[in-house]
Amino acid sequence: MTQPELLQRPDGQSIAYHHTPGDAPGVIFCSGFMSDMEGTKALALEQAMKDLGRSYTRFDYLGHGQSTGLFKDGTISRWTDDALAVLDECTAGPQVVVGSSMGGWIGLRMALLRPERVLGFVGIAAAPDFTRRMKRDLTDDAKADIERQGYWEEPSEYSEEPYTITGKLLGDGEKNCIMDNAIPFDGPVHLLQGMKDDAVPWQTALDIQERLTSDNVNVTLVKEGDHRLSEDIDLNRLILTTETVCSQVARNLLHR
Repeated sequence: MTQPELLQRPDGQSIAYHHTPGDAPGVIFCSGFMSDMEGTKALALEQAMKDLGRSYTRFDYLGHGQSTGLFKDGTISRWTDDALAVLDECTAGPQVVVGSSMGGWIGLRMALLRPERVLGFVGIAAAPDFTRRMKRDLTDDAKADIERQGYWEEPSEYSEEPYTITGKLLGDGEKNCIMDNAIPFDGPVHLLQGMKDDAVPWQTALDIQERLTSDNVNVTLVKEGDHRLSEDIDLNRLILTTETVCSQVARNLLHR
């Protein structure tokens, strides 16, 4: 595992990232909640984009992976700011954001906040507004823990460590919700969603499609697919989908 480069943030924290220069549009990968840039999808996509000669960037949010800081200090706002800092300072030119789970929410926020830079989007079990569902599903014990100590530790089948759900995360999430109204993004979008996903209801992909203003939004529902979508067939689908969206972005740029 090669050592990442470090992007210094104004508060003294450092965001770890890997950037491979190449052709535009570049691809930037946003990982999920308590996941990191060393995940199967991030690395498989990196190798594929390198082989194609395309620019590629992956990174870790505050409190994730090789970045500094504590996970419990993170919020959707902060992690979106981390992603925007990587976009602004570590990449150049048009980008296609690939967002997995929470990274799908953050990627869509990036598209709204940097419309001149983010020109395409690929979602993998994209989970916008998931803090609402998380808050709704809290048990009485979880609510009591958050009230008493500011957080609750939720066991997870996706991580050896429990998810730390803070009151700050839930409160901040509401400020970043995007599913109440139209999502004004007009670039090409492809959403990949497993129908046996036990973390993100598969109907979420159809809801995102409905709210996007783009007339180029495709949804692939994988009947036997789970939340991770990390099997070989899933990775091949992700690579083909990402390169297709990149090609569409490149074609759109030519016709501007």
